[in-house]
Amino acid sequence: MTAPLKFCANLKWLFTEVPFEARFTAAAEAGFAAVEYASPYPYPPAVLHGLLRDAGLTQILINTPTASPGSPGDAGTAGLPGAERVFRSDIHRALDYAGALDCRLVHVMSGTRPAGLSRDRVFGTLLDNLSWAAEQAAQGGVRLVIEAINHGDRPGYLLETQEEAAAVVEAVDTDHLGVLFDVYHCAVTQGDVVTRLQTLDPWIFHVQVADIPQRGEPGTGEMKWEPIFEQLRRSRHDRWIGCEYQPTVSTALGLDWLAKFGAR
Repeated sequence: MTAPLKFCANLKWLFTEVPFEARFTAAAEAGFAAVEYASPYPYPPAVLHGLLRDAGLTQILINTPTASPGSPGDAGTAGLPGAERVFRSDIHRALDYAGALDCRLVHVMSGTRPAGLSRDRVFGTLLDNLSWAAEQAAQGGVRLVIEAINHGDRPGYLLETQEEAAAVVEAVDTDHLGVLFDVYHCAVTQGDVVTRLQTLDPWIFHVQVADIPQRGEPGTGEMKWEPIFEQLRRSRHDRWIGCEYQPTVSTALGLDWLAKFGAR
């Protein structure tokens, strides 16, 4: 028996027709039971908790904080030697928010590789930081995920392939760290999404979807989605799938892909 698919709305990308605070109600009215978004930090946790409660939604995922654009750490500090104190502060902040929002997943942004530093040094820092962070997360019943991001969208990002992310998770070797498998980033960088979903399934905690090349809704680009969703149905655990795409029409009008591909 295959497991049903569970989709959460990414409120950074979807329902941008209305202000952020109104997107919770919009997501619930569109049939979503859960949401994710990268940065809760502009809002007090109590405000976000109230928005979730009033809309009847579950918070699935948040990211760790990042620095201002163009500065070191603007893609995260997990793999940034010399920024360990900042990284630990960011983890504590993310876990505080996760606890307040009853959010069980935190995406740890790995960062970009600084010029002049060897790959071994950067990855050594990444492994040490993630090992420490996973211990902190375990105390609150939170799990961490790391993501591979294509270099067209995020030049120099430390993790570019799904296999690199899985290798880091395997090296840290804890039940509290897994892979965030972004179908869009995988398709841009590597292709063969279905095989990678199948091969890396033991390490995958969360999935995000968007089509290529424009990062629109599934079905608006070049990808064949039926086998992707079929593979996700065959997966052994009840992970959520984040809708992290740029709607090509209004968000609500573009949601017909869920019925088209039998995703609901």
